[in-house]
Amino acid sequence: MNPATSGRLVGSSVRRREDPRLLTGNGRFVDDITLPGMLHAQFVRSTVAHAAVTGIDLDAVREVRGVVAAFDAADLALGDISARLDRPLHEFVPTDMPILARDRVRYVGEPLAVVVARDPYAAEDGIEAAKVTYDVMTPVVSDTQALASGAPRVHEAAAANTLVDVAMFATEGIDDVFAAAPCVVRVRTKTGRQNALPLETRGAVAAWDAKEDQLVLHTCTQTPHQVRTVAASCLGLDERAVRVVVPDMGGGFGQKCVVGREEIAAAAAALRLGRPVKWIEDRKDALTASFLAREQRYDVRAAFDADGAILAIDADVVCDMGAYSCYPFTAGIEPLMASAEMPSVYKVPAYRVRGRAVTTNKAPTAPYRGVSRPQYVMVVERLMERAARELGLDAVEIRRRNVITEFPYTGINRITYDPGSYLESLDLCERVLKDEGWYDARDAARREGRHLGIGYSCFSERTGYGSTAFAARKMRVVPGFDIAEVRMDTTGAVTVTSGTQNHGQSHETTLAQIVADELGVELAKVRLHQGDTDRVTYGWGTFASRSIVVGGSAVHRAAAKLGDKLVEIGAHLLDAKPGEVERVPGRIRLRDAPERAVTYADIADAAYLRSHLLPDGAEPGLSAVASFDVFDDGTFSNATHGVVVELHEGTGRVEILRYICVEDCGVAVNPQVVEGQCRGGIAQGIAGALFEQITYDAQGEPSATSFMDYKVPTAWEIPDVAIHHLETPCAFTSTGAKGAGEGGTIGAPAAVLNAVNDALAPTGVELDDTPVTPETVQRALENAS
Repeated sequence: MNPATSGRLVGSSVRRREDPRLLTGNGRFVDDITLPGMLHAQFVRSTVAHAAVTGIDLDAVREVRGVVAAFDAADLALGDISARLDRPLHEFVPTDMPILARDRVRYVGEPLAVVVARDPYAAEDGIEAAKVTYDVMTPVVSDTQALASGAPRVHEAAAANTLVDVAMFATEGIDDVFAAAPCVVRVRTKTGRQNALPLETRGAVAAWDAKEDQLVLHTCTQTPHQVRTVAASCLGLDERAVRVVVPDMGGGFGQKCVVGREEIAAAAAALRLGRPVKWIEDRKDALTASFLAREQRYDVRAAFDADGAILAIDADVVCDMGAYSCYPFTAGIEPLMASAEMPSVYKVPAYRVRGRAVTTNKAPTAPYRGVSRPQYVMVVERLMERAARELGLDAVEIRRRNVITEFPYTGINRITYDPGSYLESLDLCERVLKDEGWYDARDAARREGRHLGIGYSCFSERTGYGSTAFAARKMRVVPGFDIAEVRMDTTGAVTVTSGTQNHGQSHETTLAQIVADELGVELAKVRLHQGDTDRVTYGWGTFASRSIVVGGSAVHRAAAKLGDKLVEIGAHLLDAKPGEVERVPGRIRLRDAPERAVTYADIADAAYLRSHLLPDGAEPGLSAVASFDVFDDGTFSNATHGVVVELHEGTGRVEILRYICVEDCGVAVNPQVVEGQCRGGIAQGIAGALFEQITYDAQGEPSATSFMDYKVPTAWEIPDVAIHHLETPCAFTSTGAKGAGEGGTIGAPAAVLNAVNDALAPTGVELDDTPVTPETVQRALENAS
């Protein structure tokens, strides 16, 4: 589609409507909210990783100047956060997460008590006065220690410290396939524990609205309705008595799509004191005590025939999920994702996988942009590289021989892949790098003794997760559908409500584009409302690249229903039948006499102010509600990334010289927004590949408590990214769009790691773990020398 010639907004890079407000300082975030009589909360947190709590003395805290109150678990008597899978105990062990720890702490930073004061500084002073005594226990600080015989138990119910243990897709005769295969390669890899690091840390402002008899909780969450459900349960309130409102939000990346403990504790304190309470997470707590992600270990074998075709994959996946299951996804989120989707874009005839989630004395894990796909894509792409070397094949050619090319394709993992451009994206990415001369540059560099390398990753991103997909994981709380309402007022302006939740994805722009196109109104006439559980019927929020696929389709359906009502009323006002009129921008006109028309304002006038003019049976008003869900395997975006790096001897620095992304997310509602998602995701993927990691010492103390220790790449380290678009429209979404939120992050680690290994190829050294640090690279170069 060419927007310039079609006149349609979908497919056009219209300017983001959010930007003027945000760039001029008129955004309103949680920390901008100030209410009369508001108090400030912070948390007494565990200073040890694993211990029985023998005493919490808050008397001195309450004497600190400015402190109003201090509460521990016994004072507030709150319910626990309970996340469940409907699986037998040998597959899933539930671990309820208390809002405030009671008799036991399981990681450094676990909240034990909430201190409420007149200002944030007094709250911090109050924390320092708390006296907590412990009977310290041996912490479990790694997945290998967790699984070792005789290891201490993080939870008594979890034998071998295992919360999830599921064996899936065990193809009959797979061992015989490996035994007879001409080529078997193996990759063992470990990825570092990361923080999603949204620019805005978590926070909440809670207050009781006496007029509405309702708790109002302003918080930065990706899933406001789920926070409402859990808050009502933990606080012992009717769900009607809790209203969650999300103002502007500075990022989430999955960390905020689960329900945390602190916002509920702050709400409980507000109820107890009868005054508004604000909690804003400081950066130290955000780095150490917030939800973390990504620490995974893979041991994977792949069998190939002599021509390079995959015969089988056999995988063992272990994910370190920290101390508790998150709500609603549980500790199964990472191992189940990896197990179900590892075959990715390749035709794999035999497959066996075991996925485990182990519990350790670390902060809990939540989804983080990509959820296991950056890890398993990296593993599969390393298998491709290793097999190509063993068989004497080009690294791109072996992929070309294995990618799915006929659609729909049902894989060995029983997932059906809708049409995509897997081969086309691979070919284009390679062609761009060759045309730009990077292959010649690599050869010349090697002759000069420099270390230049080219790496690829070819992958898909499942973006249409509906109820069917989440139910397959046997989740007790099953996300999927979304609901939208589109309403027109007497001036012809349109208000849209959606259950998705914007936190940087440009929903105010893209969803308005969809509605404006469908109804034929100016973009400026459309306004979006999200993130208010009293205003939005219901919704699952924004995560897993679902907003355009699910939320956008619901919005489109609602707009189409409203359009039908405009046609019905407009035809009646023109003394015609609906089939005799047509909808054109801003009005309804007769097909045979287009000069005869009524405007939307005319129709709205009748719908609201002169309802006696409406056709029989037509209800007053102009609004429509629609829902959308995905009841099959969803849709898959796809991409190929190509990276050129140079390794610098003496410093071990990995310099990215070129980055190419060829992406296909179906119809791009706003191509500029898609490119922004790609670039942001790629930056986070590079961060995981080369920079970011939180480690723990033997006592379970986290290594990174500030940005002095947690290495975040800057604009200096992130290269310009050239993005090329392909378009395979989705058959079942209303706009033809697929999701685009996570693809950049998914593909980057594999492409960067493969480029590093290509640069190291003349030395005979290979690296499989991430992050790849300068120390690791320098050691490899020195060992090779």
